[in-house]
Amino acid sequence: QVQLVESGGGLVQAGGSLRLSCAASGRTFSRYDMGWFRQAPGKEREFVASIGWIGSTTHYLDSVKGRFTISRDNGKNTVYLQMNSLKPEDTAVYYCSADRGAVVPGTANYAYWGQGTQVTVSS
Repeated sequence: QVQLVESGGGLVQAGGSLRLSCAASGRTFSRYDMGWFRQAPGKEREFVASIGWIGSTTHYLDSVKGRFTISRDNGKNTVYLQMNSLKPEDTAVYYCSADRGAVVPGTANYAYWGQGTQVTVSS
């Protein structure tokens, strides 16, 4: 069982930055694929970014490429999402996800999910 706790959300003006963190329990964090998803009001949850445990390969939603960066610190059991040049359309609840298996990038086939952290970008 893996527990995920997100932090770092908040209110920011357009053009600003936030860094989300996701702390994971467990001793095999380094062997988990990790992902970030978001859900805006009235919309379905969508993939934002992922980082694999093999080679730390990353994938991104097209609309966040060049603005968001996912990274991981296996020594701290933590995955990060650095978000720069934020736009009002980035407003959503952001969720961290984890899976021991190899998750196809862009899919939501993760076994474990956090409770989410709210990100609000004002115009």
